[in-house]
Amino acid sequence: MEIYIGIDDTDNKESRGTGHLARCIAEKLSVSYSITGILRHQLLIDPRVPYTAKNSCAAIIITHHNTPDLAAIFDQVEKIMLDDFQPGSDPGLCVASSVPEQIIEFARRAKSDLVFQSEARKLAQDHQILLKGLGGTQDGVIGALSAVGLAHSGQDGRYIQIGNIRSLLGLCPVKDLLNAGLHSIRTLDESVINEGMVMADKLRPARRYGQPILYVQEGNGYWQPLKLD
Repeated sequence: MEIYIGIDDTDNKESRGTGHLARCIAEKLSVSYSITGILRHQLLIDPRVPYTAKNSCAAIIITHHNTPDLAAIFDQVEKIMLDDFQPGSDPGLCVASSVPEQIIEFARRAKSDLVFQSEARKLAQDHQILLKGLGGTQDGVIGALSAVGLAHSGQDGRYIQIGNIRSLLGLCPVKDLLNAGLHSIRTLDESVINEGMVMADKLRPARRYGQPILYVQEGNGYWQPLKLD
């Protein structure tokens, strides 16, 4: 069973970013759970939306083979976030395993239109999803719920951590990237790449079809990775 942990608005202009905190949380959770991946999801860029840098939220996906205690996972992550609270931030936390279509629809709207705390909280309450603001204005509940919905959709965002891809550097054979945790390497027309060299610095594969897929384009005699939201 996959469990989705969404976090947002955990930083200020001087602090570490939400993605970094997500990796720290995942490292601590890895003692008890299998970490499937960590995702970055882009939300609406608009002057009416208060955000620190680029208005992205993060999702951690973990796998549990038994019936998960979502409340225990929530409490563990909440403590980590509160211990690392940054002044001026407005963090939100969401944890869910079952994610209904209404949450996914809300999350998709958050990418292109204004959405509000009140709607996020009502959706979470109606569908018995754990959602909480952990300080400041608590606007982070919007991104936290959106991160869970977008991650569950399987068709949004990019991985900031999956397998061992962060250890790869320079030009690497396709097989090395697949062995490091990628599901496949494809061009934008969905043609699968099975051979050749790929520039592997700072890979950020997309989440598509529920899998980490690296999209590439050919250039300078090797495959160049693309970053897709």
